[in-house]
Amino acid sequence: MRVIVPFTPGGSTDAMARVTAAKLSEKLGQPFVVENRPGANGAIGGRAVAEAAPDGYMLCFSASIQVLARQVMRNPGYDPVADLRPIVRTGRGPLLLLMNRSRLPNTLQELLSAVRSNPRDWPVAVSSLGAAGHLATIEFIRQAGVELVQVPYRGTAPAITDVVAGNVALVFEPILATWPPARDGLARALAITSATRSDAAPNVPTAAEGGMPNLDIQSWWGLWGPQALPAEIVARIGDALRTGMLEPDVFARVGTLGIVPMAEVGTDFAAFIRSDVERAETLFRLAKFQPE
Repeated sequence: MRVIVPFTPGGSTDAMARVTAAKLSEKLGQPFVVENRPGANGAIGGRAVAEAAPDGYMLCFSASIQVLARQVMRNPGYDPVADLRPIVRTGRGPLLLLMNRSRLPNTLQELLSAVRSNPRDWPVAVSSLGAAGHLATIEFIRQAGVELVQVPYRGTAPAITDVVAGNVALVFEPILATWPPARDGLARALAITSATRSDAAPNVPTAAEGGMPNLDIQSWWGLWGPQALPAEIVARIGDALRTGMLEPDVFARVGTLGIVPMAEVGTDFAAFIRSDVERAETLFRLAKFQPE
């Protein structure tokens, strides 16, 4: 049983994939092996699963970026919503707004004042088009009411490296990547993009506390199969994770990563995807974003 991760090892998606695969192995009594197939904003791995035999032997584990391939790419080669069958959403996690430590603002409100006074001085890194951090950047800019330069990167690591170095001012990324430099004093975390604070970064206030109540955009992770995957296979995997992802050992493993485990199965997951895509499309439209 192969679980295809369309991104490189080491990030939040890869970490959650390995937790999910281990739980599937435990509950179903057969090995689930994670295989990384990065490239094209997740389209290479996603397309491979979409074209695979619908027998459950090849599944896709990915993040929220996966469902927006058609919105951010001119020709992704497949439709992730139409060509993949949602099985389970296994987790969600907020983002931290990370700022270069040499900058003067100490709070989100102070940042908003600085950004509005001189927007050209506040370039924002965007690690991946369509990722939660990209959507949070668009929403931040919309609420701030200014135009900021968005600097594209090929992945989270180089984006955060440039924030730490001062080549860009800000970035929105998951806690797994942003909390270490904030904790070690290499950068500053000004806000978290969830309704409540995170146990993984308890001292970081929510965006709502800082005056941006609608900046509630989180990444999420899930498992898909080929669109023709039989209902009985979907149900069997869903039942295994419905209990497995909510067990104490999972919370212990991913809670420190700023991820909240969950088990949203089948049609509920599909309905969530539809609403999430609609929200993203609205943000892209307001930002006049064009696919690349």
